[in-house]
Amino acid sequence: MTTFKAGRLYIIGAGFAGQTLAHEIKTKAIFGEVVAFLDDDSEKIGRKIDRIPVLGPIRDVARLLAMQSADEAIIAIPSASREYLKEIYGILKRAGFQRIRILPGISQIIEGDAHLIQTRSIDPQDLLGRTPVAVNLKQSLAYLRGKRVLVTGAGGSIGSELCRQLLSGGAARLYLFGHGENSIYQIDRELHLLQEEGVGEKASLVPIIGDLKDRDYMDWILGRLKADVVFHTAAYKHVPMMEENPVAAIENNLFGTDNLIQAARKHAVKRFVHITTDKAVEPVSVYGVSKYLCERLVLDAAADAGTAGSQGLNFMVVRFGNVLGSRGSIMPLFQQQIEQGGPITVTHPEVRRWFMTIPEACSLVLKAGGVGENGNLYLLDMGEPIRIRDMAEQMIRFYGFEPEQEIKIEYVGLRSGERLDEKLWGADELPTDMGFDRILKIERKRPFEGELKVLMDALRPICCFDSAHPGVYRDAERLRTILGEAIPSFKENKENGGFHG
Repeated sequence: MTTFKAGRLYIIGAGFAGQTLAHEIKTKAIFGEVVAFLDDDSEKIGRKIDRIPVLGPIRDVARLLAMQSADEAIIAIPSASREYLKEIYGILKRAGFQRIRILPGISQIIEGDAHLIQTRSIDPQDLLGRTPVAVNLKQSLAYLRGKRVLVTGAGGSIGSELCRQLLSGGAARLYLFGHGENSIYQIDRELHLLQEEGVGEKASLVPIIGDLKDRDYMDWILGRLKADVVFHTAAYKHVPMMEENPVAAIENNLFGTDNLIQAARKHAVKRFVHITTDKAVEPVSVYGVSKYLCERLVLDAAADAGTAGSQGLNFMVVRFGNVLGSRGSIMPLFQQQIEQGGPITVTHPEVRRWFMTIPEACSLVLKAGGVGENGNLYLLDMGEPIRIRDMAEQMIRFYGFEPEQEIKIEYVGLRSGERLDEKLWGADELPTDMGFDRILKIERKRPFEGELKVLMDALRPICCFDSAHPGVYRDAERLRTILGEAIPSFKENKENGGFHG
């Protein structure tokens, strides 16, 4: 959460969000004094808003501020493009501002009050990638009003941001489910603080520590919670780590998801939204295979619900690529390497990935959860892929250094389970426009091959001890062999000794 220091504050942007912040700062005088708004809008420049002058244009005024005691700037322009933010950030840095904060999450600010507690220090993810789509969050979340909503993996990067945005949805209860005690404690505490500062609505927050792999517990807890909607984000996600621990990846991701689905069906969860990844497309890694199989699990559950004639049951999948700044991703690693003086390590000079900010991805997931229908797989439009080398260079410059001259970039080679480029859809899939900005629907050209139940029966004694088959328990090589026989792309990768091109 943001820590506040009393001082002279300049708010960049004199629009609704900036005015709301200024009013809150004035009310809670301990946060300092707003000296002025800075804005490029000629109709605002020269006016006073609540006795605070509006100065501009920003570029010209900032030069004058460089000669004064400019303590802190807060960028409060939720609709600003990435290009404009980069320009403003450069101006403020040259003007001598040592502390620059930003109001993130356009979806949370665009149609509601802005709050000081939502601000945070600006970082590279605010300046990289494309401009996020503006989602009318209150409208998108109307289907959750009065409902009980369960988020698995609520302490993770995606899960925690879903929870922040869900505060605006009017849910009756928000269940924060996760395996990690500390991460669930942190998001529970943060959400309570946000509510205390007036962010969102007063949903009851219920932290729950549990393990997806415990089938009996998942059945028991969903019976107790009576959740209406489930957002399933929990998974082991680190590709090289899961290559070293393949049994754990399948046990947690595949069988854990199966436990959750069976409990959700038994206890009449009305809407089940499963979060998946581009690495599930023609997978070459164990992680990708686990998520590919999870996609099939959810779609099979949807088909069963439709066949049984169940009313109001909706199982759907939302797939997208990488998100900027998630735990275990390259941005936190690059930041740490820059702080240590380098070098930055990149696997390959031409490796590319699709990236989206976490708030934008979560806003679109929540929208897809409302407009989506039973049995469909949805794809978030990721734009154009970004070359990791270019991202490394931009991050180096963000922290005030020159690539190669002050901070070196070192190429270390692709690791097992990695490939140069990811795919958003496979050869058997066709993306179609469904009339919503940046959300596509994936149509399959032909049915899945192989019986999923047969495959899971073969994998189960490897992941879960069976006294009838004790010799195969935790046999990673046998697991890889079974997966390779079922999934051609994985078999090819295995036979080639790892994908390296």
